[in-house]
Order: sequence, then C-alpha cells, then structure tokens
Amino acid sequence: MTQVIDKPKLGRKRDASRDTDIMNAALDVLAETGYDGMTVDMVAARAKAGKATLYRRWPSKPDLVLDAVACMKAVPLDTLPDTGTLRGDLIAMIKAPSIQDAERKLKIMAGIVSMISRNPELAEAARAALVEPRAAANRIIFRRAIDRGEISADTDIETLCMVGPALATYRTLMLQLPVDRDFLVRNIDAVILPAAGVRA
Repeated sequence: MTQVIDKPKLGRKRDASRDTDIMNAALDVLAETGYDGMTVDMVAARAKAGKATLYRRWPSKPDLVLDAVACMKAVPLDTLPDTGTLRGDLIAMIKAPSIQDAERKLKIMAGIVSMISRNPELAEAARAALVEPRAAANRIIFRRAIDRGEISADTDIETLCMVGPALATYRTLMLQLPVDRDFLVRNIDAVILPAAGVRA
C-alpha cells in the first residue's frame, strides 16, 4: 500500500512592506491618544489592516509600540549643514519638515511616558530613537565649532546638545504651544549661543 504524504499547506507570505505602514499608524495613534488610550483596533483601522494581521506580527500592544519606536528614522548625520559658523549650522537645521517631525516625536514621547517607567526596554528604545539622534547631530555641529576655534575646547557639549530639545519638549508638553521657527531661533540666539560662549 502506497503511503500518501500530505504536503504542508503554505500560508500567505508575510508582506514586509505592510510593517512600515502599520508601525507608522501605531506611532500616529500613539501621538494622538497616548499609550493607555491606544488600542490595537485603532492601529488596525488607521493602517487599513486586519486585527489578526497585527497580532500575527506583534503578540501584544507593548511589542508593537516597542518595534514602532525603535524603527523611527534618525537624523542622517552625513547630510548635516556646514555653513562655517555655529549659529549658521544650528539655524540651517531648522526646516519645516524637521520641525514637524520633531513635534511628532515629542507627542510620541509624551504618549509613552506612562509605559516607560514600567518597561526599561521601551525606555532604552525611546532614548535611542527620540533623544539620541538629535543629540548626535548637535555633537557634530558643536565639535566643528570647537575645531574652528569658535567656542572653547572645554565647552560642555553634552549639556548644550540637550538644551534645545529640552526647551522644545517643555513648550510642547507643558505649555501646549507649537514649536515654530521663531521659537527655535530665539533659543539659539538667547540661550544656546551665550551658553556656548559665543558673543552676539
């Protein structure tokens, strides 16, 4: 008697292109509702995907949020402006798309605050995706200024790197005000450059 071997049924291949759409939808919902208000149903509806599709990729809401935050795009360090002056470089970083992106990141950060204290892994992902990219860009700009002799070699770059983002975070999260170009330029001229020892 010939033994009949059943061929394994092949499921639908995972469409990796959908992952980006779903994670972007998750970030949008997270920015709008916060982590506690966010549901997988909301993300599925925003991404126009089935709820089962999301659960096949991410077993839980924390898994989805962690992946989405970790995959956020960083500032491309090879395309930073180099105008020849610290002020010029800092101001050249202020562009409409970058302002909108920064504001979205701040809202995402606000959305995950309640979860960060309970999830060290998410805290690290948030630092790497939301804080470190801008700090890394600022470090390069300040080091150039040191190399040019524009600011002192013992300038506290690490603190200066965080001043601008900290002011923008406070304005967005606490004051509920938009972060626009005028606000960012005022911070550069009135706070960051004086702190770096650059005279007006």
